[in-house]
Amino acid sequence: MKDYYNILGVSKGASGEEIKKAYRRLAHKYHPDKKSGDESKFKEINEAYQILSNKGKKQQYDQFGRVFDDQGGQGQQHGFDFSQQGFQGDLGDIFEEVFGFSSNKRRPDNMAGQNIEVSLELSLDSILKNQEKKFNLNKFIFCTRCDGDGAEPGTPKNQCITCRGTGVVQEIKRSVFGSYTKETVCPDCSGKGQKPEKPCNVCFGEGRIKKDEEIKVSIPAGVDTNQLLKIPGKGEAGKKGGRAGDLYIRVFIKKHPVFSRKGDDIFTTISIPYSVAVLGGEAIISDLEGKKLIVKISSETRAGKIIKVSGKGIPRFSSFGRGSLFIKIEINIPKSLTKSQKNILQEMRREGL
Repeated sequence: MKDYYNILGVSKGASGEEIKKAYRRLAHKYHPDKKSGDESKFKEINEAYQILSNKGKKQQYDQFGRVFDDQGGQGQQHGFDFSQQGFQGDLGDIFEEVFGFSSNKRRPDNMAGQNIEVSLELSLDSILKNQEKKFNLNKFIFCTRCDGDGAEPGTPKNQCITCRGTGVVQEIKRSVFGSYTKETVCPDCSGKGQKPEKPCNVCFGEGRIKKDEEIKVSIPAGVDTNQLLKIPGKGEAGKKGGRAGDLYIRVFIKKHPVFSRKGDDIFTTISIPYSVAVLGGEAIISDLEGKKLIVKISSETRAGKIIKVSGKGIPRFSSFGRGSLFIKIEINIPKSLTKSQKNILQEMRREGL
């Protein structure tokens, strides 16, 4: 039976971090690509690390002196098994560091412009219709002289000497296993593969300049607080013809003195006389658009009753139609009464009302 703790040179009570450090040190020492490497020893070290870095396998090994595979038989995994739990974390990080492995193989878009976010405050009644807003932003825009190309108009571009037109260069990295090369974007031409023979005398070859720009934005009806509207390509211009960033508009709705909002519905409260609550009648209010709205009050209406008026709410942002208006009824109790009003109430009390 192999003594995995002895192979890595750690005690049985060693922590996960101590096991990892021991593995790194020994793997670096015995890696087959090194002059002092030993392939057999390297495989043995990997086998030990696979067992001791995996909580379930380590528990089996400590208890039984061996590890069982999924079928119940005795098994000791050899080589590089990246599907094992122990390799998903620590070993995966080690090999990405050493060999430059990565799940994202695309080159970084280092020429792209930055996104911009601005805030927009709107009144509740203004969002009932589509509207247009103007923003004056000081930002990078594409150079009007070279059209974002970076070269003085009429002058040629030459192949980049550093990357020989490929747009990438080989960068030497050092790791626990030694040195390796990694492909990166050429720093001289920023991945373009070409350099202007004569840079633009306005933007000095960057392809963009800082300037105020007025932007018109259409705001759709029904937007809500903290909603983020995206306007593609209206952010910062990219370098040397790189794609522009996006403009994001974060909406905030101001508090209304009469109406409150919840989703596409709005809510308000009205006070009606006691006589209207008992006998029924009508109440006249102004809706969110400022138009007069006649609300029918049924007889025997109690305080707290909610009356729903369909189609008088907020336009639905992603579909057709509008939400509803909900009106909460309160009974008006006057603070002072005339002599005639008091006589009427006394008569009502005698009648049991």
